Amino acid sequence: MSDQNHPCPVCGHASFTDFLKGRDYFLTGEEFKIHRCSECGFLITWPVPAKEVIGRYYESKEYISHDAEERKLMNLAYKVARAFTIRSKFRLVQKHSSGKRLLDIGCGTGEFLNFCSNKGYVTSGIEPNPKAREFAIREYNLEVRDRISFSAEETGTFDCITMWHVLEHIHDLNGTLTTLKGVLKPSGTLILALPNPGSWDAGYYKEFWAAFDLPRHLYHFSRNDISSLAEKNGFKLKKTYPQYLDAFYISMLSEKYRAGKKDPVKGFLNGLRSNFKAKDPAFGYSSHIYVLSANIS
Repeated sequence: MSDQNHPCPVCGHASFTDFLKGRDYFLTGEEFKIHRCSECGFLITWPVPAKEVIGRYYESKEYISHDAEERKLMNLAYKVARAFTIRSKFRLVQKHSSGKRLLDIGCGTGEFLNFCSNKGYVTSGIEPNPKAREFAIREYNLEVRDRISFSAEETGTFDCITMWHVLEHIHDLNGTLTTLKGVLKPSGTLILALPNPGSWDAGYYKEFWAAFDLPRHLYHFSRNDISSLAEKNGFKLKKTYPQYLDAFYISMLSEKYRAGKKDPVKGFLNGLRSNFKAKDPAFGYSSHIYVLSANIS
C-alpha cells in the first residue's frame, strides 16, 4: 500500500504494509490499523486523526489520570508506585543534566515538576489539558504553558527536557524534535519515555496490547526508530533504561481489553513474565526511557 500524503517520519518513504488491525478499546470502539513502513519498519497508526478532531479521543475522566478529583481516590499501591516513579525520573534528570533548568512536556498536574522544584531546579512545564494545567499552577505555583511554543529569547535555555510518554501523541515528530533542539543548551539532554512494541507483552496481547492505545498513540517506537529520529534531528541516543513497572500496568489493562473483564492476577503475572523476557535483547522491556544528547560530537 502506498500513501504519498503521509510519508514515514523516520525515513521519508511512503510505502506501507498492514501490521495490525485493532480498535479504540478504551473509549470509542472505533477500528484503526497500524501500518509498517516498508523501508524502515516504523509503525504508524492509520488513519491518523487530524489535530482538529483528536481531542474527542481524550474526552474521558479515566484517561486524564491527573484529574484533581481522581487524585483523592488513588489507592495506596498507585500512590507508592507514583512516588517511586517520580524519584526514579528525578535521579535520571540529575544524572544526565549538566544544569538545573528543566522543562517537562506533558507535565499533567505537576507532581514531578514540583518534586524537582523542591530539589532546587528551575522548572517549566507544558500541559494542553486545561484542568491539569490549572491544578499545577494553583496547587504548586508552577510555570506551565499550554503548547510547545517558544520565543526567540528562549533559544538555548534548557539543560534538560523531559517527555514521559508524550512523543507518541505528537503529530509532527521531526518539527517538534527540531524545535526542542533549538531551546536546549548545546550540552542539553532530551529524555523520552515510550512504549516498546517489540516487548514480550506486546507480542502476547497483539491488537489488545493497551500501549498501542489507538488512536491516541499515533506512532509506535523501537529503539532503532528513536536512534534514527535522534540523528535526523541533531541528537544522539546515549543511553536506554527500562521502565519496570509499566509491564504490570499495561498487562493488566491489556488483559481487561482481551477478556472483557479485569483479571489483575493474570495481568500481573504476564507483566512479570514480560520483565523476565526483557533480558533477551530481541524483546526489551514494555517501556523504555531514552536519553538523547544535543551534543552530537
